[in-house]
This record gives sequence, C-alpha cells and structure tokens, in this order.
Amino acid sequence: EDPAVETAEEAKEPAEADINELCKDMFSKMATYLTGELTATSEDYKLLENMNKLTSLKYLEMKDIAINISRNLKDLNQKYAALQPYLEQINLIEEQVAALEQAAYKLDAYSKKLGNY
Repeated sequence: EDPAVETAEEAKEPAEADINELCKDMFSKMATYLTGELTATSEDYKLLENMNKLTSLKYLEMKDIAINISRNLKDLNQKYAALQPYLEQINLIEEQVAALEQAAYKLDAYSKKLGNY
C-alpha cells in the first residue's frame, strides 16, 4: 500500500469536543489579532496627534517670529522716514559741493589764462 494515499479509515470526523476547542482557540487568536490591529491603529493616531501638536507649536513660534520681524521692519521704516529729510539735505549739499568744485576748476582755468597774458 502507498502511504501517501489516504484511506477511508483515516479520514474520520473529529470529536465534537475537539471542534469546540478548535473554535474557542480560533476565536481567541482572532481576538488577539484584532486587538493588536486596533492597538496599532490607535498608536498611529496618537503619533499623528502628537505630530499635529508639535506642528501647531512650531507654527505658533513661526507666527511670533513673523510678528517680531514685522514690528522691527515698521520701526526701521519709521527711522528711515525720520532720516529722509537729512538724507535729502546731504544730497543737496553734495550737489552744491560738486557745483562749487566745477566753479573752482573754471576759476582756476581762468586765472591761468590771465597769468599767461
């Protein structure tokens, strides 16, 4: 006889008690599996919640930095506006100095011409 071939005598129905135990074992293992899956999902949501909280805090820090930059920029613009009249005076003086310099060159050239006569 071939040992790989199953005979009719070997294929017996398991006892009723064995089926009940197997079902209990299966449900127990399924419950353990589902509990693990739900725990993993819950941990994923906790991780996302923590990441959202950290991101929110980071955005608050960035908001504070932006507010400080805006405030400093306004102060800088006010100081520049206060300096603007003085800057205009400096430009006017520079133009006048350039005009005086040109007049001095012309006067020097004229005096040289007079000296040649």
